[in-house]
Amino acid sequence: METIDKGISSLDANLRDLSLKIHGTKISDSVLYAHDTLTAFMHLHGFKITPHYTGLQTAWKAEWSFGKGGRTLGINSEMDALPGIGHGCGHNLIAISGVGVALAVKAAMEMYKISGKIVLLGTPEGGGGKVLLIKNGAYKDMDLCIMCHPAPGPKHSVSTMKSLAIQPLVVEYFGHSAHAAAFPWEGQNALDAAVLAYTNISVLRQQMKPDCRVHGIIEGRSWEPNIIPDYAKMKWIMTELLKRVRACIEAAALATSCRSEVALGVAEYDLRQNPVLSLEFIGTVSERYGMSSSSADGSNSASTDFGNVTYELPAIHPSFAIPTVPNGGNHTIEFAKAARTPEAHAETLLVTKALLW
Repeated sequence: METIDKGISSLDANLRDLSLKIHGTKISDSVLYAHDTLTAFMHLHGFKITPHYTGLQTAWKAEWSFGKGGRTLGINSEMDALPGIGHGCGHNLIAISGVGVALAVKAAMEMYKISGKIVLLGTPEGGGGKVLLIKNGAYKDMDLCIMCHPAPGPKHSVSTMKSLAIQPLVVEYFGHSAHAAAFPWEGQNALDAAVLAYTNISVLRQQMKPDCRVHGIIEGRSWEPNIIPDYAKMKWIMTELLKRVRACIEAAALATSCRSEVALGVAEYDLRQNPVLSLEFIGTVSERYGMSSSSADGSNSASTDFGNVTYELPAIHPSFAIPTVPNGGNHTIEFAKAARTPEAHAETLLVTKALLW
């Protein structure tokens, strides 16, 4: 453990530099920049790099082995930013944690002549990147896989709670355009269909259980107030009630004489934190680093495609608190600001060390 502690501490400045570079990049370029920056860094530290891994443009693989045989440790580094917000989910911190884990384990394996392999995956989260990587065989040779994720919470705390499974869904409504003032009776208003569907689902929320989540947005295409829209698109994410949500969608199409098309996205499973890994992690962070922890029996309302990974092999995905302002949790500009602070960096390094106990 001392070797790991010292190894990660020695990387402090380099990891901080990596984090700020990833965080400070223009949002539209961030994930490709992170891909290139992280792979270059791992290459300098002796890892074999496979860019654009399994055909995914923003995925990558860094692997290193020592001796013959042994176990394969899998690690995930998320690195993509949120559209319009930036690193409001702290993926710059997740990225450097994965790098820190990989390099510290490498140092320990070399020092103590331990045979085995390290596989660090750069995993885009958007669009279910890990689900695609699973289908492409990226996890099949790992014996276990680890990562961590920042969140708001009590100071100096961690959690190994579960997460919610989700099903993304895209709805398209097709109507008929018309002059909104001169001939409105000739139109079939696709925007009306989307608004009705949104209202239907909002009413449905009154009967949802506390742990159920359904949320969505409406998008258009060249809308003008004097033209009845002939097209509208909705993106939804739900944890359950798919049948009832679809009924809300179809009812809106019927009421507006529009045609609807529904496409299901990549489903993300709930997190199944491995109990042995969780207990070891919680014991380490509390006894060695003085961090408090939440019960593994609880559940939060967020979701992650790492949940699918936990159905494939033993895995752990603890969250850890970083300082932020009130109402400045994940997916906010305030959290993006918090993710670049020295305090957030320090908490990330502590959790990174604890992952390796």
